[in-house]
Amino acid sequence: QVQLVESGGGLVQAGYSLRLSCAASRRSTYAMGWFRQAPGKERDFVSAISWGGGRTYYADSVKGRFTISRDNAKNTVYLQMDSLKPEDTALYSCAADPSIERVKLSLGQYWGQGTQVTVSS
Repeated sequence: QVQLVESGGGLVQAGYSLRLSCAASRRSTYAMGWFRQAPGKERDFVSAISWGGGRTYYADSVKGRFTISRDNAKNTVYLQMDSLKPEDTALYSCAADPSIERVKLSLGQYWGQGTQVTVSS
C-alpha cells in the first residue's frame, strides 16, 4: 500500500512558476503521474514518468512548459510548472501504478488528495 501526499500548490499570476511535489509513504517501482481537474470538468492527464525516470510523457496542453521528474531516494515525484496560464487552474493530483499505461489512462491504483493551483490573469 502506498499513500501519496501532494504539496506546492498556490495562487500565482500568469507567467509565473510553481513546483509541485508528490511524496509517497514508501519506496516502490511504480510509475507515477500527475492529473488535474477543474470545477465542473473531468480529470485530465497532465504528465507521467516511469519508475526509473527514464521515460516521461506529457499532455499536449502542457508540453514545453511542465517538467516531471522523480527522486526515488526521497520517494518523491515533482512537477515543475513554468509559464503558467489561467487555464492551468485546477486541483492537481498524483497517481501511482505498476503500469505507466494505466497511469496515463487515469487508472492508477493509488491517488493523493491533490493540491490546488490557481493562476490569475
